Amino acid sequence: MDQQKAAKQRHTKNRIDNDQHNDPRADGASRHSSKQSRTAANTSSWKQSVLQGLCLSVLFFFLASYLVTDTWLWGYKGKYTNLRHWFPPKEVVFTQTELLKYDGSDPSKKIYLAIKGEVFDVTAGRPYYSKGGGYGFFSGKDASRAYTTGCFQTHLTHDLRGLTKQQLADIDGWANFYRNHQKYFKVGTVILDPIDPASPIPEDCHQPVAPKPSS
Repeated sequence: MDQQKAAKQRHTKNRIDNDQHNDPRADGASRHSSKQSRTAANTSSWKQSVLQGLCLSVLFFFLASYLVTDTWLWGYKGKYTNLRHWFPPKEVVFTQTELLKYDGSDPSKKIYLAIKGEVFDVTAGRPYYSKGGGYGFFSGKDASRAYTTGCFQTHLTHDLRGLTKQQLADIDGWANFYRNHQKYFKVGTVILDPIDPASPIPEDCHQPVAPKPSS
């Protein structure tokens, strides 16, 4: 009886195994799982190839630029090469008196200038913007008017009254020069004293002086 019972159990187990092996649902699930694995592998391989291609293209861009122009960005020297463009400092609001402290007379301090109320750090150009430098008269103040008139005796002021549209556009151009410069960068703004509308417009130092009346 025990032998018959054991034989019956083996027969039943073999039949279950055969049913599972021949079950089309199990076979379909197996094929689906295999297909998913192949798809995932192909996707991963494709992403890896794209990433490698991009890395090689970037590397070739920089190496070719350096070999041809001796610069890493094909001669580009704008604001995007300045790390402070990507990580700007916290902007400061100056009074005119505070701004004057950064006029380039103290070699231990930075050099700031303002144009149309925006304050820029021009310390990288210290030879030009320090006291006695070619542009030292711009430092420590907002001398917007002089940027377009070239009058450095009486126009070192933010007073823009009486200027033409073209002259105002010229000042905007200078502001963009500092905003987009490779080494100079914006650090804040300055609170400008209001201009008394009743006060005379700054005299142009380029105007011819009237001859003295004859005696």
